[in-house]
Amino acid sequence: MKKKRLVDLILMAAVVSTLFFTSTAHALSEAFKENIYRVGALKPIDSVLKVKVGDRAPDFTLPAISGEKVSLSQYRGKKNVVLSFVPAAWTPVCSDQWPGYNIIKDIFDQNEAVLLGITVDNIPTLFAWTNQMGKLWFPVLSDFWPHGAVAKKYGVLRSDGVSERALFIIDKKGIIRYIDVHDINQRPALEDLVTALEKTNKR
Repeated sequence: MKKKRLVDLILMAAVVSTLFFTSTAHALSEAFKENIYRVGALKPIDSVLKVKVGDRAPDFTLPAISGEKVSLSQYRGKKNVVLSFVPAAWTPVCSDQWPGYNIIKDIFDQNEAVLLGITVDNIPTLFAWTNQMGKLWFPVLSDFWPHGAVAKKYGVLRSDGVSERALFIIDKKGIIRYIDVHDINQRPALEDLVTALEKTNKR
């Protein structure tokens, strides 16, 4: 991808993010904006990683809001995988982060990657939240029961029962190539994810 195209896409995603709780949120639904729960400032990180770059990623199977079961292993040998753990539905940063990935879908495509969004919320909650948010191109998975089991495998389950805001890039061989356990109060920078994804795809 040409550098200018990448910069343009990231800037576009930033604009969408900035507008999300103003004009975009209004266009989607006033009810959505009004139902966002303001959690306030939280401890930035509250867990201890159980995996590291170079490890084989722990496999899992989780239900998706589509009604399907999705396993990490189904992408082995086919796709690079980005896991996006977010703490909870109907919260500000989470509701801002995932729509941004819609803007850079073609970057995922060009890097032979799929994104899997994961939270500890149950399926009905995730269905209602993402339906109000707007259509997302990637599978949204529920790590609700056993509660937070997948987040716990990776070491990103917080002491209050929600997951960290964390990104993992897993290559086609099932090896973890990038980890960002981010400050839970902030949205991870898209450009950092794109750079790491492109590096993974070149391996």
